[in-house]
Amino acid sequence: MTAQQRIAFQGMHGAYSDQAARRAFPGATTVPCRTFEGAFGALRDGDVDLAVIPIDNTLAGRVADVHHILPDSGVHIIGETFLRINHALVAVPGAKISDIKEIRSHVHALGQCRKIRRELGVNTVVGPDTAGCAKEVADLGDKSIAAIAPVLAAEIYGLDVLRTEVEDAEHNTTRFIILAREPLDIANDGTPVVTSFVFRVRNVAAALYKALGGFATNGINMTKLESYMVEGHFTATQFFAEVEAHPEQLGLRHALEELQFFSHEVRILGVYPSHSFRRENDLPAE
Repeated sequence: MTAQQRIAFQGMHGAYSDQAARRAFPGATTVPCRTFEGAFGALRDGDVDLAVIPIDNTLAGRVADVHHILPDSGVHIIGETFLRINHALVAVPGAKISDIKEIRSHVHALGQCRKIRRELGVNTVVGPDTAGCAKEVADLGDKSIAAIAPVLAAEIYGLDVLRTEVEDAEHNTTRFIILAREPLDIANDGTPVVTSFVFRVRNVAAALYKALGGFATNGINMTKLESYMVEGHFTATQFFAEVEAHPEQLGLRHALEELQFFSHEVRILGVYPSHSFRRENDLPAE
């Protein structure tokens, strides 16, 4: 990795995605994008080298927009990283908690900080992202308006941190995927890897049960299975799945062959190293 490497993320400087990108690639230049589509586009068009995108959170669940964009984006997952989310209550310099009458933040952050909102009994305003709300607070200069945002955002926009760790749950963690234009060529040498893929089962009775049977019989641990409708049809369901195995491993090869038999389409989105966070925190299978 060189210092010139450019990493796209969704949001403004100071967002959790910015923080995740900086931790994963120290010294790289992080490039803010207003939307997820913009971040994917910047990568696809060659404006950046990589993108760091949130895909799910232990409290809020999956990031639905990303699950819809990723399969047809033309980019590949080459890694993952995890970030413990520490929300802070931030306000303009000199403000005190007793001054606060309104809190602004992203809808997920507000949902993850219900205790402090009840404690203060204030109005809430939903914004596009946590760092953007911090910047709004800084621009307004009103001591009665605070934001729930990362400490990094407070540092960037010159705000005071009134209280840290205001989230309701200590396990609040977001998983980010690292995206590139080309897939990662990773050897099947026993190193722990994750394989991410999408598939659409045939519209027949028990198709999903039959399609997934091969993973159980071949001893493949499936850590993620998400479903969502595609193309506006109630009967057209796409699944996003992740397993802890390499496609060249005999067991997964057999499981994917069986999956293919019961599916219209099976497409691998990435094969990449399993992050140590999984083993250190014993992440459960979904």
